Amino acid sequence: MEEINKTAKIQFFFRPFSADPKVQVVIFVAFLVMYLTSLGGNAIIAVIVKINHSLHTPMYFFLANLAVLEIFYTSSIAPLALANLLSMGKTPVSITGCGTQMFFFVFLGGVDCVLLAVMAYDRFIAICYPLRYTLIMSWPLCAELMVASLVLGFLLSLPLTILIFHLPFCNNSEIYHFYCDMPAVMRLACADTYVHQTALYIISFIVLSIPLSVISISYVFIMVAVLQIQSAEGHHRVFSTCSSHILVVLLQYGCTSFIYLSPSSSYSPEMDRVVSVVYTFITPILNPLIYSMRNKELKDAIRRALSKF
Repeated sequence: MEEINKTAKIQFFFRPFSADPKVQVVIFVAFLVMYLTSLGGNAIIAVIVKINHSLHTPMYFFLANLAVLEIFYTSSIAPLALANLLSMGKTPVSITGCGTQMFFFVFLGGVDCVLLAVMAYDRFIAICYPLRYTLIMSWPLCAELMVASLVLGFLLSLPLTILIFHLPFCNNSEIYHFYCDMPAVMRLACADTYVHQTALYIISFIVLSIPLSVISISYVFIMVAVLQIQSAEGHHRVFSTCSSHILVVLLQYGCTSFIYLSPSSSYSPEMDRVVSVVYTFITPILNPLIYSMRNKELKDAIRRALSKF
C-alpha cells in the first residue's frame, strides 16, 4: 500500500530536446506549425467529404474517419509536448495524466492501424468485384467495420496501459521522450519489466501483423486484377486510387514497427524520439496531402470548395 501511495504521488517530466532555450523555441515553432497544419489539412478532408454528396461513398467515409482520427491522435500528444518545449521540460504530468495520454495515444494508433486494413479491404472489393461493390460494402457494414476498429483499439489500449502503470516507479521521473510512450515509461520502473516488455512486443506484433497481412493480401488480389485490365486509363485510375493508401501504410507501419518491434537491446531513446516525431507530427500532415494530391475526385472537390471563397 505504501508503494502504491508513493507511485501515485510521482510526477513525470519530459527531457528537453536541447539545453539551449533558443533551440527549444525553434523546435516549438516547428512542432506548432506541424500541429496546426495537421489540424487544418485533416479538418478540410473531413468537412469536404461531409458537404459533398458525390463523396458519400464507403472509400471517402473511411477516409473522413481517418482524418478525424488523425486530429485526435495528434492532439493527444501535441499540447503537452508544446508546453514542455517552452518550459524546458519543467511542465509536470501526474501519473494519472501520463496514463491517460498513453491510453488515448495507443487507442487511436490502434484504431488507425485497423482502419488502414479496412480501407485496403474496401479497395479490394471495389476493384475485384466492382459490380457487387455497393451490395457488399453496404452502409451498415461500413458502420460495423468502423465500430469494430474502435472496439479493437480500446481492447488493445486499456490492458496495456493498466499493465504498465501497475509497475512501481521510483525517484527517476524524467521520461526520455516528449510524450508518455510505453517503452520510455517502462524504463523508469524500479522493478523487473521483462513480462511487460514481452507482453508489449507480442501485442504490438499481433496488432501490426494481422492488419498488415490483410493489406498485403488485398493488394496481391488487386495487382492480379490490375494486370487483367486492358486500358491504360484503367491502370492509371487504379494506381491513383491505391498508391496514396500504400504510401500512408508504409509511413504508419514502418515507423510503428521500428518503435515497438525493435529488440530492447537495440533501444535508442534519441532515435526513438526522432522516429516518433515522424509518426506523431509529420505523418498526420502527409496523410491529407498524399490523399488530396493522388485522388482526383477529392482534389476537384477541394478546388470547388476553395473557389467559393
